[in-house]
Amino acid sequence: MKTTELIPITVLVQTLNEEIGIRHCLEKLKRFDEVIVVDSNSTDSTASICESLGFSVVSFTWDGSYPKKKQWQLENVSTRNEWVLFVDADETPSAELLAELEALFSPDLPQACAAYEIELDYVFAGRPLKHGHRVVKRALLNRNSARFPEMDDLDAPGMGELEGHYQPEVHGKVLRLSGRLVHEDKDPVRTWFDRHNRYSDWEAYLRTHPKTKRMTRERRSSQGKIFDLMPFKPLIFFFYSYVFRSGWRDGRAGFDYAIALSTYYWQIELKVREILRHRREVRA
Repeated sequence: MKTTELIPITVLVQTLNEEIGIRHCLEKLKRFDEVIVVDSNSTDSTASICESLGFSVVSFTWDGSYPKKKQWQLENVSTRNEWVLFVDADETPSAELLAELEALFSPDLPQACAAYEIELDYVFAGRPLKHGHRVVKRALLNRNSARFPEMDDLDAPGMGELEGHYQPEVHGKVLRLSGRLVHEDKDPVRTWFDRHNRYSDWEAYLRTHPKTKRMTRERRSSQGKIFDLMPFKPLIFFFYSYVFRSGWRDGRAGFDYAIALSTYYWQIELKVREILRHRREVRA
């Protein structure tokens, strides 16, 4: 039964073999009216943990074409609410974000936009990062006004069933919330590098194929477009995150995070050069 005291938002939780952290994630979502776990056929106990806690689980099997996972949910998963919040299993809403959503989504207050962007507070190497580079996700959407674009990346390595690092398109105004999602990966730090190795494969593909490169550039912010044109991206990013954005104030974890992300940009550039060199060799 629907309880009016709960926040009238449906949370869609993305899972694939998340038995280590899924319980922590779901425990933080109890103030929402509806929570649905969308599981990509986990081979561990993720689904059974969710069901034992009383949460609905929807299975998703990607067929290799569009729509990918999040757009598939907008098209196929029935929700009690028109507003949906996409979270990964390693993300939880902060107390400030919950309070903000309770105030914004009161029954008598209509929404003045079609989507909200939310900043992430990262926990890296066991320490919450309060400074440095910050990721922003357009994660809270009116499902009737949003769509994830088709980026012509079905042949790209690295992402597979999930939409990549681009924002959904919306028909209407987009606002930013002040409360944040907390991103705390319970897996070993090596899994961060495993993921970003795959992500850099995807990014390198986008940058070396004219259509996807154009589509990606069109969706970047002004700041992102400027950064995309700059040489020496790893060094520039390190200076931006660690010095300009005061990542040094987070101690050793802030340094490690800035180095890790700088290395990610180095991987992308190295793989782009490798792809272009291979093309030249094939043509020769």
